[in-house]
Amino acid sequence: MTLVLDASMTIAWLFDDERTEAAHTVMRRVVADGAIVPSLWRLEVANVLRNAVRRGRCNEAFVDRSLARLARLAIKRDEETDDHASGSTRTLARRENLGLYDAAYLELAIRRRMSLASCDQALLAAATRRKVEVFAA
Repeated sequence: MTLVLDASMTIAWLFDDERTEAAHTVMRRVVADGAIVPSLWRLEVANVLRNAVRRGRCNEAFVDRSLARLARLAIKRDEETDDHASGSTRTLARRENLGLYDAAYLELAIRRRMSLASCDQALLAAATRRKVEVFAA
């Protein structure tokens, strides 16, 4: 594992209108080396896909195929995310003016001393301020 993968980067892989060369590069890296995610990642990805169905952007078959493809990747769930939620993650969210979900990705990258892959500009800016290497789409 070489990087922390956030939900926004994951979603960029799945939808043609969000896919960029940078996102494709991150996907190839995850295929080759794996990634780690906070425990909320699967729920966050599934929620975005559910909302995409509700808005008519895709159908349930697309969601099923997407989740099956993601399940085949070497993406490991961090077992300590919840342990840090009310402490270092909350503090980081407050200091960097982030939501707790975004702060969970940054906290994990800092704790594991790993790069962070995201499409979220506020999260990327906070990571840069914290001297975390970033991959942006």
